[in-house]
Amino acid sequence: MDSQIDSLDRKILAELMKDARMPLLEISRKLKVAHGTVNARYARLKRSGIVSGARLEVDPAKLGFGLMVLVGVRVQLAHQHKDVVKALQRFPEVLEAHYTTGGYSLLVKVVARDIHDLHAFLAEKMQSIEGVHSTETFLVLDSPIQRPFALPPITARTDRK
Repeated sequence: MDSQIDSLDRKILAELMKDARMPLLEISRKLKVAHGTVNARYARLKRSGIVSGARLEVDPAKLGFGLMVLVGVRVQLAHQHKDVVKALQRFPEVLEAHYTTGGYSLLVKVVARDIHDLHAFLAEKMQSIEGVHSTETFLVLDSPIQRPFALPPITARTDRK
C-alpha cells in the first residue's frame, strides 16, 4: 500500500494526522503546492481507502468514566466469535475489541465510572453473553503511549536471498 503513495501524499497525510480539521487550502499553502493538486491527492487518498474519515476524540475520564480495563475473553467455540462480538457492540462501555492469538480469543477495551460499575458490567453483561467461556480483567493504571497511526519514515529495503 505504501508504494501507492509518494512523498507529497505522505506530507499531506502528515499534516492531516496532526490536525484532521485543517483545511486543504491551508495544507497547500504550508506545503507550497497548488490547492487543486492537494484536493486531487486528498480525493485519491479517500477513494483508495487510505483516508477514511476524521474522528472526534473524547476523554472518557473527563466525563466520569475514570476506570479503563482490558478484558481477555475466552470464547467457548470458534464459531461463536462473531456472535460474541455482535453482543459486545451493544454495550457503550466497550470501546474496542480485537481478535488475538495466545490465551484469549478477544482482547476488549472497556471503560467504567468506578469499580462497582465495572463489576456490574462484567457480571451482568459480558459474562452473560452466550459463548463467553471466561474473562480475565486487567486494570489500566496509565497509558504512557497513546497516539494515532503515523507513517514511519521511508527506509531503503534490501532484498534477502
